[in-house]
Amino acid sequence: MRIIMMGTGPFAVPTFESLLASAHDVVVLVTRPLPPVRTRGKAPTNPMRDAATAHGIEVLAPADVNCDAARTQLAALRPELFVVCDYGQILSPATLAIPPLGGINLHGSLLPKYRGAAPVQWSVLQGDAETGVTVIHMTPKLDGGPCLITVATPIGEEETAEQLEPRLAQLGVQPVHDAIRMLESWDGTSSLGTDQDASLTSRAPRLKKADGKIDWTLPAAQIRNQIRAFKPWPGSFTNWLRENGPPVRMIIDQVSPAPDPPSGSTPGTIVQIDDDGLHVATGRGGLVIRKLQPAGKRLMDAGSFLRGHPVATGDRLGNQPPPTEPAA
Repeated sequence: MRIIMMGTGPFAVPTFESLLASAHDVVVLVTRPLPPVRTRGKAPTNPMRDAATAHGIEVLAPADVNCDAARTQLAALRPELFVVCDYGQILSPATLAIPPLGGINLHGSLLPKYRGAAPVQWSVLQGDAETGVTVIHMTPKLDGGPCLITVATPIGEEETAEQLEPRLAQLGVQPVHDAIRMLESWDGTSSLGTDQDASLTSRAPRLKKADGKIDWTLPAAQIRNQIRAFKPWPGSFTNWLRENGPPVRMIIDQVSPAPDPPSGSTPGTIVQIDDDGLHVATGRGGLVIRKLQPAGKRLMDAGSFLRGHPVATGDRLGNQPPPTEPAA
């Protein structure tokens, strides 16, 4: 089959490379344009562009894939099917109509749960025991087309989004090939796949940096899910509110459940320090901080942090308090 692949992020790479190794003809990669290089900071990356270059595949990067010029360019390539994954633009009805078979999309959730840009992170954040991948036959509605193939997998108790996402990317390879086979034998008019139940829809919007702020008044289990979900970005961060010195901002990298703190403990209070780490009270239950990264420092275990920082029982973690108003 003559295929145009559309993708940008790392989630799409295993599927792309599998299609390149197959009997299908992947004629071009369509990806997002690289953002401008900032004067200071890392150069922007595009894993799909890198993979295409390594395999000698032509790359197109229209700012708007739905503009007239982009549609004309895609139509001239005579694709039979679009395969879309981790791309970053929504295809209009006119763009989807270019290939006779339309498009399929590999999505990192069990649709209709977690429609949107960050399904893996939201699944971990919600504490789900199971997730999976879904291949849909695309419609203009975001992640709303009929499901062609769905494959489920358990989420490990300690598994982070950073660990889960590449596992789901590999899990999605075979379903994409299975979906293509379904389309190869499709008559183009009969019902295809299973319609999504709109009443079960949930959203997975793109994450923002501010989402990583830890609210210690939440239950321990919810904070733990956040820390697992937001690795590596935006990270889960808080401040050590020192009595004698400015707050120390730090990313909390790893925690584990702890015994309930003493009754009446204020959420965010360090109630115990031992070989396991820093025991912190939450809105319900407690957590042990095992790994953290102070601002400007490397990731370290709690013991290494304590050797260089005089943390004491009773100290608090939280948002920086507002400055004291000067006396009138």
